[in-house]
Amino acid sequence: MSRAGIVRCLLAAVLFGASAPAASELAGDVPSLVLAGLLYLGAGLAVVPSVLRSPPSAVALQRDWRPALVAVVAGGAVGPALLVAGLARAPAATASILLNLELAATVLLAATIFHEHLGRRVLAGAALVTVAGVVLTWEPGAELSVGALLIAGACLAWGLDNGVTAKIDQLSPEHVVLFKGFVAGLANLALGLAFADGAGDVDAGRVIAALAIGAAGYGASIVLWVKGARDLGAARGQLIFAAAPFIGAVIAWAVLGESVTVAQLIAVVIAAAGVGVSLESSHDHQHDHEAMEHEHEHSHDDDHHDHCHVDAVEGRHTHVHQHRPRMHSHPHVPDLHHRHRHDD
Repeated sequence: MSRAGIVRCLLAAVLFGASAPAASELAGDVPSLVLAGLLYLGAGLAVVPSVLRSPPSAVALQRDWRPALVAVVAGGAVGPALLVAGLARAPAATASILLNLELAATVLLAATIFHEHLGRRVLAGAALVTVAGVVLTWEPGAELSVGALLIAGACLAWGLDNGVTAKIDQLSPEHVVLFKGFVAGLANLALGLAFADGAGDVDAGRVIAALAIGAAGYGASIVLWVKGARDLGAARGQLIFAAAPFIGAVIAWAVLGESVTVAQLIAVVIAAAGVGVSLESSHDHQHDHEAMEHEHEHSHDDDHHDHCHVDAVEGRHTHVHQHRPRMHSHPHVPDLHHRHRHDD
């Protein structure tokens, strides 16, 4: 698999995982919906300078506005709304366990709708990480309810968001984060101000802190994940990113001085094994590439980017480029160039 993609998804997981214990320091004083809204708005604000320097072109908007709209609505509006409705009807322990379904939903949709090739290693890795999530959050006596179904629906919406986002190749990751950040931020903030007690009493210092945490833990993190998922596919990208809660647990132990439980240690080991199993999940067969034109970050050290530049270019760079039709065989994962169907 692409080393750059793996590193980016891991860094995204580290940033997101670190944001959880950081945000927990604010959770006692800021209603959860308001906090979620501020975190997402921080993400959107973080990429504003980049988007102003390189706004989306008319061609990019014309080609990618539909998948971008699906991703924004599913991940930024439907997902949070279902989660809020579910949290009001389900115990916290049940909600924590069910949120692990996002990985399962992403893998399921990647295989059935987006036709990503998964293989045994990815399926085994996803199963291990999902089990680790249950171990990390399980509390005896948790009950299923209508709220549980709503939370499962939220995870399905986020799985759709992940699959669609990984396929967007005209808009930059920063453009995607801007749209998601402001839609999800305003949706959560509006819900919080409408339904949460004490939402209007949050002081400026906590607002600024929440925006800063969101800029790193959501803004930079999502940008890295989108770039990584373009190199790996949604399922593999989300599997690696799913290590975030376990990274957050380690940070909570080391930085916040929280006590370590046996269940947490077991969960971290299982999750690490799951990610490790998935890292060698490429396959090799003869496949066709159709002619295409798109824009994404790339280098010229592979078989797909042999186009010429007027000026010499080294390393990874971004611009609109064309691919000629070709047939060849090499190990690959479902990145932007390998979304072809498989018979098995």
